[in-house]
Amino acid sequence: MLWEGAGKRGSPEQEARPRAEEAAGPLAAKANRKDCPLSASARGPGIAAAAEPQLRAEGKETNPERAAGEAGGAPRVPAPRPQPRPASRAPAAAPGPPRARRPPFPPHRCGPAATATMKAGSGDQGSPPCFLRFPRPVRVVSGAEAELKCVVLGEPPPTVVWEKGGQQLAASERVSFPADGAEHGLLLSGALPTDAGVYVCRARNAAGEAYAAAAVTVLEPPAPEPEPQPAEHPLPPPGAGEGAPVFLAGPRSQWVLRGAQVVLTCQVGGLPAPALYWEKDGMALDEVWDSGHFTLEPGRAEGGQGVSLALRILAARLPDSGVYVCHARNAHGHTQAGALLQVHQPPENPPEDPDEAPKPVVEPLKCAPKTFWVNEGKHAKFRCYVMGKPEPEIEWHWEGRPLLSDRRRLMYRDRDGGFVLKVLYCQAKDRGLYVCAARNSAGQTLSAVQLHVKEPRLRFTRPLQDVEGREHGIAVLECKVPNSRIPTAWFREDQRLLPCRKYEQIEEGTVRRLIIHRLKADDDGVYLCEMRGRVRTVANVTVKGPILKRLPRKLDVLEGENAVLLVETQEAGVEGRWSRDGEDLPTTCQSSSGHMHALVLPGVTREDAGEVTFSLGNSRTTTLLRVKCVKHSPPGPPVLAEMFKGHKNTVLLTWKPPEPAPETPFIYRLERQEVGSEDWIQCFSIEKAGAVEVPGDCVPSEGDYRFRVCTVSEHGRSPHVVFHGSAHLVPTARLVAGLEDVQVYDGEDAVFSLDLSTIIQGTWFLNGEELKSHEPEGQVEPGALCYRIEQKGLQHRLLLRAVKHQHSGALVGFSCPGVQDSAALTIQESPVHILSPEDKVSLTFTTSERVVLTCELSRVDFPACWYKNGQEVEESESLVVKMDGRKHRLILPSAEVQDSGEFECRTEGVSAFFSVTVRDPPVHILDPQEHVFVHAITSECVMLTCEVDREDAPVHWYKDGQEVEESDFVVLEKEGPHHRLVLPAAQPPDGGEFQCVAGDERAYFTVTITDVSSWIVYPSGKVYVAAVRLERVVLTCELCRPWAEVRWTKDGEEVVESPALLLQKEDTVRRLVLPAVQLEDSGEYLCEIDDESASFTVTVTEPPVRIIYPRDEVTLIAVSLECVVLMCELSREDAPVRWYKDGLEVEESEALVLESDGPHRRLVLPAAQPEQGGEFVCDAVDDSAFFTVTVTAPPERIVHPAARSLDLQFGAPGRVELRCEVAPAGSQVRWYKNGLEVEASDTLQLGAKGPARTLTLPHAQPEDTGEYVCETRDEAVTFNVSLAEPPVQFLAPEAAPAPLCVAPGEPVVLSCELSRAGALVFWSHNGSPVQEGEGLELHAEGPRRILCIRAAELAHAGLYTCQFATAPGAPSLSFTVRVAEPPVRVVAPEAAQTRVRSTPGGDLELVVHLSGPGGPVRWYKDGERLASQGRVRLEQAGARQVLRVRGTRSGDAGEYLCDTPQDSRIFLVSVEEPPLAKLVSELTPLTVHEGDDATFRCEVSPPDAEVTWLRNGAVVTPGPQVELGQSGLSRTLTVRRCQLDDAGTVTARAGGTATSARLHVREMELLFLRRLQDVRAEEGQDVCLEVETGRVGAAGAVRWVRGGEPLPHDSRMSMAQDGHVYRLFIHGIVLADQGTYGCESHHDRTLARLSVRPKQLRVLRPLEDVTIIEGGSATFQLELSQEGVTGEWARGGVRLQPGPKCHLHAESRTHRLVLSGLGLADSGCISFTVDSLRCAARLTVREAPVTIVRGPQDLEVTEGDTATLECELSQALADVTWEKDGRPLTPSPRLRLQALGTRRLLQLRRCGPLDAGTYSCAVGTARAGPVRLVVRERNVSVLSELRSVRARQGDGATFECTVSEVETTGSWELGGRPLRPGGHVRIRQEGKKHILVLSELRPEDAGEVRFQAGPAQSVAQLEVEALPLQMCRRPPREKTVLIGRRAVLEVTVSRSGGHVCWLREGVELCPGDKYELRSHGPTHSLVIHDVRPEDQGTYSCQAGQDSAHTRLLVEAGARDPTPGAGT
Repeated sequence: MLWEGAGKRGSPEQEARPRAEEAAGPLAAKANRKDCPLSASARGPGIAAAAEPQLRAEGKETNPERAAGEAGGAPRVPAPRPQPRPASRAPAAAPGPPRARRPPFPPHRCGPAATATMKAGSGDQGSPPCFLRFPRPVRVVSGAEAELKCVVLGEPPPTVVWEKGGQQLAASERVSFPADGAEHGLLLSGALPTDAGVYVCRARNAAGEAYAAAAVTVLEPPAPEPEPQPAEHPLPPPGAGEGAPVFLAGPRSQWVLRGAQVVLTCQVGGLPAPALYWEKDGMALDEVWDSGHFTLEPGRAEGGQGVSLALRILAARLPDSGVYVCHARNAHGHTQAGALLQVHQPPENPPEDPDEAPKPVVEPLKCAPKTFWVNEGKHAKFRCYVMGKPEPEIEWHWEGRPLLSDRRRLMYRDRDGGFVLKVLYCQAKDRGLYVCAARNSAGQTLSAVQLHVKEPRLRFTRPLQDVEGREHGIAVLECKVPNSRIPTAWFREDQRLLPCRKYEQIEEGTVRRLIIHRLKADDDGVYLCEMRGRVRTVANVTVKGPILKRLPRKLDVLEGENAVLLVETQEAGVEGRWSRDGEDLPTTCQSSSGHMHALVLPGVTREDAGEVTFSLGNSRTTTLLRVKCVKHSPPGPPVLAEMFKGHKNTVLLTWKPPEPAPETPFIYRLERQEVGSEDWIQCFSIEKAGAVEVPGDCVPSEGDYRFRVCTVSEHGRSPHVVFHGSAHLVPTARLVAGLEDVQVYDGEDAVFSLDLSTIIQGTWFLNGEELKSHEPEGQVEPGALCYRIEQKGLQHRLLLRAVKHQHSGALVGFSCPGVQDSAALTIQESPVHILSPEDKVSLTFTTSERVVLTCELSRVDFPACWYKNGQEVEESESLVVKMDGRKHRLILPSAEVQDSGEFECRTEGVSAFFSVTVRDPPVHILDPQEHVFVHAITSECVMLTCEVDREDAPVHWYKDGQEVEESDFVVLEKEGPHHRLVLPAAQPPDGGEFQCVAGDERAYFTVTITDVSSWIVYPSGKVYVAAVRLERVVLTCELCRPWAEVRWTKDGEEVVESPALLLQKEDTVRRLVLPAVQLEDSGEYLCEIDDESASFTVTVTEPPVRIIYPRDEVTLIAVSLECVVLMCELSREDAPVRWYKDGLEVEESEALVLESDGPHRRLVLPAAQPEQGGEFVCDAVDDSAFFTVTVTAPPERIVHPAARSLDLQFGAPGRVELRCEVAPAGSQVRWYKNGLEVEASDTLQLGAKGPARTLTLPHAQPEDTGEYVCETRDEAVTFNVSLAEPPVQFLAPEAAPAPLCVAPGEPVVLSCELSRAGALVFWSHNGSPVQEGEGLELHAEGPRRILCIRAAELAHAGLYTCQFATAPGAPSLSFTVRVAEPPVRVVAPEAAQTRVRSTPGGDLELVVHLSGPGGPVRWYKDGERLASQGRVRLEQAGARQVLRVRGTRSGDAGEYLCDTPQDSRIFLVSVEEPPLAKLVSELTPLTVHEGDDATFRCEVSPPDAEVTWLRNGAVVTPGPQVELGQSGLSRTLTVRRCQLDDAGTVTARAGGTATSARLHVREMELLFLRRLQDVRAEEGQDVCLEVETGRVGAAGAVRWVRGGEPLPHDSRMSMAQDGHVYRLFIHGIVLADQGTYGCESHHDRTLARLSVRPKQLRVLRPLEDVTIIEGGSATFQLELSQEGVTGEWARGGVRLQPGPKCHLHAESRTHRLVLSGLGLADSGCISFTVDSLRCAARLTVREAPVTIVRGPQDLEVTEGDTATLECELSQALADVTWEKDGRPLTPSPRLRLQALGTRRLLQLRRCGPLDAGTYSCAVGTARAGPVRLVVRERNVSVLSELRSVRARQGDGATFECTVSEVETTGSWELGGRPLRPGGHVRIRQEGKKHILVLSELRPEDAGEVRFQAGPAQSVAQLEVEALPLQMCRRPPREKTVLIGRRAVLEVTVSRSGGHVCWLREGVELCPGDKYELRSHGPTHSLVIHDVRPEDQGTYSCQAGQDSAHTRLLVEAGARDPTPGAGT
């Protein structure tokens, strides 16, 4: 048995809140039931567990790969998804002989599935085997491989064997044992059914053994699926013929005691008879570990229909608990039903003898339990693995008592087979001993763990307490936190609770309160309050109601597992309702027994997920069932897909099944795509592969189509396989739904419609007359019937508008190719109907108001009757009925309250309904207007009065929310408008809150009745008063009555009134006043009346000592030898004071005198010296005064130069020397350059000789220019140094560079060199600046400057100049660049020879294009040059050269040459008659949709023949809509974006031939892509209805209708079109706008419902959170949607009343709350409530921010002195943070932080160089600084050197060194190691003397002693003489050791560190495997391992001059199986 629990060894760093599976949850939610001591047995792996916490403070997490094994049986594993079970497995229906039972063996503890059995001996031998990964159970199909794997470790490595049935397995052809390091496996090849069983892996080594088990299940191969039945023969219902199995009676869940007999029965119908078999927890019964007491009993169902199979369990045991599922299967399908079995432990019988002591629950522990720690508020999880045969029964115990499941203790069995106890939110009371006890018939065992709970440092002052509440009531949880500023959060288990109307959260000081309103069953659970640091307090909330134990909040189940939900009710035998997502669940999965109700869902699927609810009356509990699906791979695609184009408009598609074939059923999905489209559309699905023929009727329109196919199963879809090629298919029209006769009423629209199989145009006929199809709307003849023709896809509709009676009998026909149909029209006289109102109307009036109800009918003067509350009304003076045309009215001239009711206007089966409510006018309360508080005593008469504005107004009185009834104790009176409630003799219970309710207004009275038995109202307890002498003290006592008399006593004696003691009386208040209290006034005062008294304890102390003068810090500056007096005046003359200087208390001497004169204290420095300056403090215990004394030395002056500022100029480079003289000569100076202090270097030298001080720059450069300052302590002189540079020059060449000539495209590089590398130059080209880019690059390489042109062009030619600077006369260098012009070449034509054909009489034109204009060109014909004359014209236009010959003749044929200087072209010209033009191909007729392009194509010969295009006989002219094209022989005419009027005949003419074709343009349907959606809006809102069409329609293409009629003209309605989108806007909707709206086009229609709800009250501008500073005021304001609304303001749930600090305002729709004088305690939630509307905001009151009034100043001190920085704040109580160089400072012995009222001081004592830097202070967000602290170095020298010391070991040594300065910090080193005070080292300082004292010297202390004080140091030597080494404890003279053991010899010497030598027979021993030498302080040991006989002999130990000998004897003995340590 292995424990896993919460502990320090495994505590996680973070925690996730648990999902709290409670006791009322199902078995799947840890089976948490109080009447089930351990639900682990009842929870099978097949039952899914509700979600657990993901992170827990536990010792070990569950490995998902782990499976619990059992030594003798199969482990419990998660049930896989139910697989089809063959009929051969169902023989569960046939009984067989009982199986042989294996001999029992007692339970064993295993970890997680095994444990290590330790052998006797010590732990030094090694470690026993331990399983890191356990073998997992496997299920395989017969013939497949089965492999078990595990990982086991141990030292030494263990030997692993595998067993089955108690027999060790041997390797064979089918059985092998692969091993890889620590991983071991068992491989079964070709598994057979006989291989099924439990396999045990056993690992052994010398330290112990461990074992683990796993089950192998071998399944029969699945039977082939039956062929699906044809769809034409549906399956008959059960019992009527063949069909799938159906449960006639399913198993019922049962709850039994251990030992009872259980029978589970199921009855199933079906034909053929189904095979039945049972499973337990997802495993077949023969796979269950211990199922020998299971018996199956087959039979017939009652009535002879169906079969039955009963499962009988004899003597049920706890492990038999679980889910049992009955499966039924036949050739038509499979079904299953489940039931839950819970076996409970019977209650223990009490002992017969009452005096007999109870027996212990568990046996005593034989060894100490393990210990685990867990932090408070986290979870502890204990896991125990147990094995045994029969399966053991488990019980958990705590502190010797059995544990039951509850909300915080969960007990269940996990999927690994382990038994788990989980303690949620551990508290201190959970600590103790937890025991897991296991027993079976063969024995018992147990294991224990001690749980410790670590409590946090910060705890709740008062934790939460468990509470109970009734359903629909409230529950209040309350706790206290240590500090009111600590934030808290509330949780219900893992769910954070936010403030709302249900969860009201209140913070009052340190109290935190959660109020849960309207309790329901699901509110039952664990609640937490958490503050920072995850400190929690936990409480249980129990909801009392019909449901005792609720469902878990959520339940996670793996797909295929069983889900079980349990509910316990208060009453037995009640019927509950199970539902999922609002739908009732089938009764076959529901069971009830007594108080328990179970829902069993076997083999859940994704469809089972949802919200499962159990309802019982008005009580309900809900859980969220989540099904986690197992990921499966989708099937593979089909293969060998081919397409064969058949005949007669069909195509044949073939393919083969995917390889490999999917394991689950699948289908093939075939899709088509029209060529040119991107959309694929599904054709159909089939189940078998092969061939399918696709006819033309399967496509919607004619076109070329492609096809693809894919495989689809429940696991997904395969990739698509596309058939190669496409097929042309043409749909054939046929009638799908024909015309039907239409019968309508007179005046209505008649609609005829029919559906075709394809989209095709048709013609409508009315009485044989064709209706024009190109006009969708029209009339048969002027003034006759109007119609509209529509076509929407496959549907054709004809709408005849407002048909009349004379149209009856009209014949309507439809005709298209292949379809003819007709129908008749019949007209009936229309019935009457109500036009308005359309819906029921609700009206509200006040008395005396006029009421008019109007009903409008569809017919004029049609009779109607009025009814009220079902009775026909009679006319009278108070009720008038009128009829005016279509309108009927009912009038109430002066309505009364009794006129309220339901009115109905009824006529011929239709009615209009009106609900009329008549109310009295509202009642107002005149007095009181504010809350009234009444105080009275017992038996006193109390009268509450309320005045209303109407005498007849009804008034009701309420007390604490319930209406008051008149009685002897309560009298209700009425006098006119005055109403009274009288309590004649009030008693304390009569107190409370009274309300006088008149209409909607209320008056509030709070009555407090005080019992006269208690006279004293205040104080209720003892009062402690602390005061200082002379302070005024007032003791107050409040009585319940003003006339009562009291007696005051002090320490038991009655007091006497005097000037020093006053007694006062005011109404009910009694006071004792001490105007100036004295010390003797301390004592106990009592205010007595009768037998009561109020106690006051007064303590008087002396007032604190205050410093009267000075109140601020005093700063004194004195000169050397001046007398300095510091004076302080105290508030008391006898107060002692102490003086401190720089933090150290001063001592009186000749140089410092302390004086005292009455309240004055003085400190006198008779002759002050500079070193006596510093910070002095006069400390009077309760107050301090600060003095800063500065004693200055003579000033240091600069005597030369006399001027304080000099301007000096030098040449660069050159030598610069700055010189000044100081007085006195030893004065120190500092040099600065441009404000920064300089340091000496090679380039800057500092000199000092006598009074002269120099700064020298040996090689000054221009950058050395600047301001140099020489500064002493008191004066400074400035040198302004400037350095001039030589001018920049061009170095070479001396003469101007020669011109540079380049060809176009060549690179050009221009360069020059300057005298200075850093000089800036400017390039120009022909006087313009050169810009880098566009082929130009500028470079600088040291002193060289380069301009580079990558490819020269003509534009680059010119003069380039490089000039230094831009000033006139600056040095420059020029370059001339020349670029030659490029040659002229022929660009077109590109070929050297071109053939040109011309016709006789035509013009010949030869064109040549040159590379540039202006080139000379010559033309030649047959070698003769041509000139521009006669018929020859030579033309030139830029680079274009043209030769034109007019009127070409045959003699013009020949060779023409165009010649240029660098290029030429030849034209070969022939003059021939053109061939006759003719058309080669014909035009093809086209049919296109409106908006598409139409292209006509034909071919002509020859290719250059002219073609003329005509449309409808007119010649076509190219334009934006018509395009003409030519490509070789082809000619095209394209009509873009065809419209309906583009239809016609297109003709192409060429020569004497012509061809024509017809263009048909189909109208584009205007369809709605986005249709109307139903809209719900509130009265007064704006509504937008929107549709989107497939194309942009013309104006008026769509129209909007309401109720089938066009929209009426209304300014509130507007319509807009935005491209494809059409919108209808209705502004400010009213109730009458409600109805059905539609949008119609000629081809489509869409409708939607507009619902208008009455205007509701809502918040237009909500409350906003307010954060203010304490003492200020806060304003909360919100705006409602309606006026005249009265609401209530509340803070923290308490109603606010108007007062001095609370002002309520209401103006129109705005409500305002103003709170003033707010304090920190006023923070909280502010809410405004009216009716059901509530709005809340947060009020946060923060402390006033602190500001810095005066910040610190820059300071300069000398090293070793004290530096004080000071700042002043705006408040005294504030914390200041000081920072140095941005890092916070903390107090230390050398750094002191002081607070004096609003002043804050920072003192740095003994300042050093490291203290220099920038300092700043911060308080809150305010900051001051930074300021600079400068620490000047102090020169220190050694006056008295150290002296060397020689001493003996154990003696002491003293070293002294004297330095020149008193305030100097020194450091000591010994042997190079720093020394620190403590132990044997003492360091002290006496003025200038520094002393080091070393005591108890050791030889290793010898070495060099060094003292360092700044730059000064002194060195001496310390010599220590060592004492001889001696032995204090010797080893025994003789020692005997057994063979194989370990021998240890030990000796102790006189000091640590001494050298000891071990010898054997005189030979020194060296450390190794045999001998181990140990040394610990003065103790030395020799360890001899694995003693052998040859190790016998004499061993010696040599320590200095001392030695010891031991004789080692070796004896032979029985070898212990476990090696141990020697003695």
